[in-house]
Amino acid sequence: MTQFLGRLAAGSLLVCVSVTVTFAQPAPRTAAGCPLADPAKFHACAVEKMKAFTPPKTADGVPNIQGYWDRAYTSQDIEEHAADRLNTQAGPSIVLDTPDRKVPYQPWAMALKKDMVARYISPLAACRLPGVPRYAIAPGPHEFIQTPGYVVHLLEFSHAHRIIPTTAQPHVGSDIRLYLGDSRGRWEGNTLVVDVRNSNGLTWIDNAGNFFSDALHVVERYTMVDADTIHYEARIEDPQVYTRPWTIVSALMRNKEPGFQLFEQACHEGNHSIEGSERIGLKIYRGVVPPGK
Repeated sequence: MTQFLGRLAAGSLLVCVSVTVTFAQPAPRTAAGCPLADPAKFHACAVEKMKAFTPPKTADGVPNIQGYWDRAYTSQDIEEHAADRLNTQAGPSIVLDTPDRKVPYQPWAMALKKDMVARYISPLAACRLPGVPRYAIAPGPHEFIQTPGYVVHLLEFSHAHRIIPTTAQPHVGSDIRLYLGDSRGRWEGNTLVVDVRNSNGLTWIDNAGNFFSDALHVVERYTMVDADTIHYEARIEDPQVYTRPWTIVSALMRNKEPGFQLFEQACHEGNHSIEGSERIGLKIYRGVVPPGK
């Protein structure tokens, strides 16, 4: 770095001093002492640490996950990716259990995925709710509120909210389809397990066009690793789109900013972003119809 330390007024003489400054490299990001650079390594580390952690409890005796939380992984692509127009920096795959750490698409679905971003407007750009499993990794801070028999999961983006019963309740009828699906939760020890069905199939998992159909079934697991970290895991099935079930992993990190609160992020108000996309021929995403259906 060259810094100009002064100018001498005698004649036109310019005096410059060249100073080389070496900046320390930032420490690797961690959560609960587990490295975040590789989600698979974070997962392995967190699974061991959560076994030894006893979370605080609510008055009704279940783990207390209340408070504000930020997502650990901020990329718009769940697969490994370079820095591009979707992502300001390169990032790892959060797909955990396929051999290549990629989404296991059926051949027809893989062909569609390759053209998805070029053909359609991202559902989040069109202000649609993010769906599940994207809800846990969607833009914006999160808040959990608990009352006996319920967990309320708020997301700042587009007024999104989920009310998750944690007592034995059946899912709604199969003819009811929702952007966020229909969530039914239960506590298994220290883990909140959420069974999600009845998706309408009109959202993506990320901005890179990774998608599913209305046959989607997701089982989410939220487990505290320490007082400030939640390990998130989602098992994803869709026999119309994928060749096998697969899993993503992420983390939520407690936001400790004094006085922090969720803002109103209405999204639709003044949103003209999709008009330009429509002018160049991109279409609103209407879901997929698998071959033979």
